[in-house]
Amino acid sequence: MIAIERNRMPKTPDHYLSLFTAAEAARARAFHESFPQYSVTPLARLSHLAAALGVGEVFVKDESHRFGLNAFKVLGGSYAIGRLIARQLGQPIEETGYHVLTSPDTAARLGQMTFFTATDGNHGRGVAWSARELGQRAVVLMPRGTSRSRFENIRALGAEVTIESLNYDDCVRKAAALAAETPHSAVVQDTAWEGYEETPNAIMQGYATLVDEALEQMAQAGCEGPTHVFVQAGVGSLAAAVQGILVNRFPQNPPRLVVVECDAADCFYRSARQGDGRPVAVGGNLSSMMAGLCCGEVNPVAFELLRNHAFAFASCSDEVSALGMRILTAPLRGDPRVISGESGAVGAGLLASLCLLPEHTSQRELLGIGSDSRVLLLSTEGDTDPVRYRSVVWGGDLSVPV
Repeated sequence: MIAIERNRMPKTPDHYLSLFTAAEAARARAFHESFPQYSVTPLARLSHLAAALGVGEVFVKDESHRFGLNAFKVLGGSYAIGRLIARQLGQPIEETGYHVLTSPDTAARLGQMTFFTATDGNHGRGVAWSARELGQRAVVLMPRGTSRSRFENIRALGAEVTIESLNYDDCVRKAAALAAETPHSAVVQDTAWEGYEETPNAIMQGYATLVDEALEQMAQAGCEGPTHVFVQAGVGSLAAAVQGILVNRFPQNPPRLVVVECDAADCFYRSARQGDGRPVAVGGNLSSMMAGLCCGEVNPVAFELLRNHAFAFASCSDEVSALGMRILTAPLRGDPRVISGESGAVGAGLLASLCLLPEHTSQRELLGIGSDSRVLLLSTEGDTDPVRYRSVVWGGDLSVPV
């Protein structure tokens, strides 16, 4: 159900840490703040849960409130699209906020671009929303097995969306091919490949807003900062952004970052087990209820950052996420409620399992989690698949005895 591998992969020169300096994080946050829909998402302090788990603090960044889209991914998609348009206009992103991007002058100079992407749900929704808000066009490809609710959420934003008979990684390749043959278009994907790094790097930089807010909120709560951060990974872009911000912010003693994956697509965990510094791909159907994490090929930029700095990698079954969903939606008396979906709650489920289940004592000790630990969890999505959410938190699917 849970496997954890300490990171012992050989290190490389840090080519990408400069993407996540304080100045770059401030640039991304200023861009997001220019949108009229922007507000800081809540940071839930779960003091009673922390006491029950035997740790010092548990904080959960609740991204179900982000721009009304129920997930964090719009931060990356909007910033990448903003930078692509700014480049077309020949001006820096600092001068290309929401009011410039939506101005009649920009429409006259730019015309309408088409942005292609592949998604399991949340990223495509963010790209579709950003394209609509900025007067552009979006084409979204979704892998086989996509839930109808996630499909309809994207279509409702005006995007052209299809469910392909392909897995996620093959959808990425098809989206890139379509963009290459379509005039005045670009692919907006949160994974990189040879010759395609600028846009995925911008997406990762967009995620810095989430981390910047969370660290600011912890300081406002009187907490000096996390000792441990659990962050989910599909291709690894969010995890790398979090890692980059933490290393730049706390260069002498960064928090221990644990990368958490679903066991159906645990390419980072398998890479850490192999241990030679080469990424391991996972093929096939990639079946898990954690749809947003079902990516079998890593973002190579993210992989380099994480192999250099992540503390450990965890592979978790769906039962771990289900436990996290139930804990967060039915909190201990006095703690705030967090509605967290399948991909969003796996960190909470992992932490609870490590602290409550005796069979995971050695794994908890491996990570150094104890009474002084201050743990930051990132709930990256709300109930983006309401049917699945209810089947877990109401129907008791995938139960774990604790």
